[in-house]
Amino acid sequence: MSQWFYAEGNRERRGPLTDDNIVELFRSGRIAADTLLWREGAGDWQPLQRYAAELGLHDVIAAPTAAPLLPPPLQQTPAGSAPAPAVKPGLSGCAIAGIIAAVGGVILVAIVGILAAIALPAYQSYTLRAKASLALGQLAPLKIEISDFVQHNGRCPVNDDEGFRTPGSYAQDAIASVRIGRFDNGHCGLEAQLREPGSPQLDGKALWLDYDTGARTWQCSSDVDDRFLPLHCRS
Repeated sequence: MSQWFYAEGNRERRGPLTDDNIVELFRSGRIAADTLLWREGAGDWQPLQRYAAELGLHDVIAAPTAAPLLPPPLQQTPAGSAPAPAVKPGLSGCAIAGIIAAVGGVILVAIVGILAAIALPAYQSYTLRAKASLALGQLAPLKIEISDFVQHNGRCPVNDDEGFRTPGSYAQDAIASVRIGRFDNGHCGLEAQLREPGSPQLDGKALWLDYDTGARTWQCSSDVDDRFLPLHCRS
């Protein structure tokens, strides 16, 4: 007895079934004369009416005079082998969209990483430069006091002079201390020690403000890298 398979309207394969099963399905109306059948030893899928005589249905199904137009054949199975497997479906639209989204996400993460690698150092430099500029701004009033003292006393002031304070008393924000006195070149001025814990580019470094009493001009210098200093204080 043969093992039969039939294809439903959506071309899903059903089976295996016996001869009697196929006849019962036909008589109950669940399959029709044009339903595609396949059995071991057959070639392509054929309409049920092609097997009418073999199934004992020749009295109720008239043999066709010409081969009907059939949809594209299902996968063939050589004689003696297992039934033909259904065609594997391709990727659904959702799966393709998911793949595209995943690839796009990887590219986006890479772009964000590159931008961060460029922007973060630039932002750090900007922040340190802003703190150095803040310290110089906070020293500006002291420059006026020093130049006034020189004009009235004819010498450089020191921290112990009236109107000036101890080095540590000038501490604020990024400034740890300020020493006031005379440089080796004979100019008056001050040395401000910076403090910025966690930022070795500034922490413990010095800002020097040199006052030329003859020209009455100030010059800024520092051992801080030029990248973290305002333009007028760079070497």
